[in-house]
Amino acid sequence: MLVQDINEWSIIDSLPSYGRGRDTTGGRYSNFIMGYNLTDVVITGNNGTIDGQGETWWKMFRNKELNYTRGYLIELVYCMQVLISNITLVDAPSWNIHPVYSSQVIVSGITILAPVNSPNTDGINPDSSSNVRIEDCYIVSGDDCVAIKSGWDEYGIAFNMPSKHIVIRRLTCISPSSAVIALGSEMSGGIQDVRAEDITAIHSESGVRIKTAIGRGAYVKDIFVRRMDLHTMKWVFWMTGTYGQHPDDKFDPKAIPVVQNISYSNVVAENVTMAAKLEGIPGAPFTGICIYNVTAEVRKSKKPIWNCTDVEGVSSHVTPTPCALIPESPDSITHCPFPEDVLPVDFVGLTECSYQRTKA
Repeated sequence: MLVQDINEWSIIDSLPSYGRGRDTTGGRYSNFIMGYNLTDVVITGNNGTIDGQGETWWKMFRNKELNYTRGYLIELVYCMQVLISNITLVDAPSWNIHPVYSSQVIVSGITILAPVNSPNTDGINPDSSSNVRIEDCYIVSGDDCVAIKSGWDEYGIAFNMPSKHIVIRRLTCISPSSAVIALGSEMSGGIQDVRAEDITAIHSESGVRIKTAIGRGAYVKDIFVRRMDLHTMKWVFWMTGTYGQHPDDKFDPKAIPVVQNISYSNVVAENVTMAAKLEGIPGAPFTGICIYNVTAEVRKSKKPIWNCTDVEGVSSHVTPTPCALIPESPDSITHCPFPEDVLPVDFVGLTECSYQRTKA
């Protein structure tokens, strides 16, 4: 049972790649389950429930009554060979699952539930982590269902640990105010090689969104998405180079993020407000965008169907017709890239252990 008196929660340091807590400056309240420098970590159960009892934290956060950043339900730092499976997470104070500076992480068969208006109850957030596999999860949340991150502005640039080689498959998401899969906005260590497929979303803000800003630096590149089934969305695709605040005023205004090689294919969406909102950075456009075999049923609205600025790419077999910056390929491309090699995380094995109770 979680303690509701916040004075009973110890204060831990902010993460070095963030330089401060996300809710406030300074430290953070401790996480409910956390581990550091561990190998062969298994958190599992026969679909048992961990209740974060987040209502108290959400209320205090909204009323600006917290002196420190809310803790996460599960945070694993500098860990390797991690399995989190077959449990239900309910009402986290903030993020649910946060592997950070970790590798060979599998999150499988997880159910995450929170009110869709609960603040920052992200589902699964790999952060400066590599070789991560997220599969067969059902997420209802007040924020992004999956958000890939890698540090914030100058702190993330200095820490320089990217998130890379991440597989997301067979995910079902409901999040009316946020994305099914988000990249950023804290991405200053870089994000590369993300592969998402067989995704279902119902009543979510956007299917995939890339969030960054001047001062973030680094890159989001080699992002591959295919086979998405989307129902009632604001945007199918969203990219922006003007997202989010800065941790302080020490960020470098010359740190311009690079966004390139983004591929979307085989997407069906119904009851959407706009097909896409793609907004790069003036003088540093987002490039290498490929959109193939996408059908979006756009409901009647005064908003434009496509809104594109400072992006470059190509499309084929897309309805409704994309914006002029993502033109129909004159060669009628037959697909967008999706890697067919198998990542090492598909071969991760964990050492089994056993225990025996003894009488005192």
